[in-house]
Amino acid sequence: MANKKRNTILFVVLTLGLLLMFLASISLGSVMIPLKDVFTSLTGGHAAKSTWEYIIINYRLPKAITAVLVGTGLSISGLLMQTLFRNPLAGPDVLGLSSGASLSVAFVILGAGFLPPFLSVIVLSPYGIVIASTFGSTMVLLLVVVVSQRLRDTMAILIMGLMFGSFTIAIVSVLTYFSTAEQLQKFTFWSMGSLGNFSWSTIGILSFCVLFGLLLSANCIKPLNALLLGENYAKSMGLNFKRARLIIIVATSILSGSITAFAGPIAFIGLAVPHIAKLTFQTSNHTILFWSTLFFGAIIMLFCDIVSQMPGFDVTLPINAITSIIGAPVVIWLLIRKRNFQ
Repeated sequence: MANKKRNTILFVVLTLGLLLMFLASISLGSVMIPLKDVFTSLTGGHAAKSTWEYIIINYRLPKAITAVLVGTGLSISGLLMQTLFRNPLAGPDVLGLSSGASLSVAFVILGAGFLPPFLSVIVLSPYGIVIASTFGSTMVLLLVVVVSQRLRDTMAILIMGLMFGSFTIAIVSVLTYFSTAEQLQKFTFWSMGSLGNFSWSTIGILSFCVLFGLLLSANCIKPLNALLLGENYAKSMGLNFKRARLIIIVATSILSGSITAFAGPIAFIGLAVPHIAKLTFQTSNHTILFWSTLFFGAIIMLFCDIVSQMPGFDVTLPINAITSIIGAPVVIWLLIRKRNFQ
């Protein structure tokens, strides 16, 4: 009863924190907009200045929504990976999923010049990039699952993910050698990560992919709890392990693939956020972890967005750099406290 009350209080705090971070993300930036005007504009009213209203609706609001989608999607995909492999260091980026998505997008962006003009237009469209990114992350995840069945050594799986990352860098280097300056610039900006400059139609595509991936993930809550006790025990409880693993693979691939396609490879969110949720709620029950990870992912991503906007300056830092600066110390601290991993 005490734990239930404590969890309720924590979720109330997280809800208020998410709302505050969402409004702060829209309010802060090179142009400071009062929270009152932000709230008025979002509720159908008019801000004190028409320019503020234009900035809110066309720039700040889409960026804040993208941050929530990216934070929740990457965090949940990290939670799924850590439970599936029963490895606290598993995540979309560590296991090579982001590398697979990056390689596919590199082929699309840097290799489009070798295709006929009509095919180049198709593959460089938002749909083409999403399909390529999801395909790349899916292939890598399937490879990881197959190898994990043979090796049964989680450290070897992580090393394989790192090696695939190195392989990806090598292939991308070859592609960049034969690419034009315009293609290189486009891929470089994409690889730095960005939450801005998205049209509402692009956000609609990303929202559909993330919400579909989250819906699949939510259906895996019971299987995830069973997997905590081991594959054999889960089977003895009547769990169709192959079906559950396939759903987890598909959900993770859709989440990490679509997010990487639009926002670029964003590090550490998928790795660190699930542990923050576990340490805060002190539980391994995925009914609680799923929702707490959603909240923490959105809040932390919004905070990183606020930092990257450099409030008061006309400079916007790459979001991938901010998540790495914030996330790396968290991962180091978790490694030091490794014996406390759940």
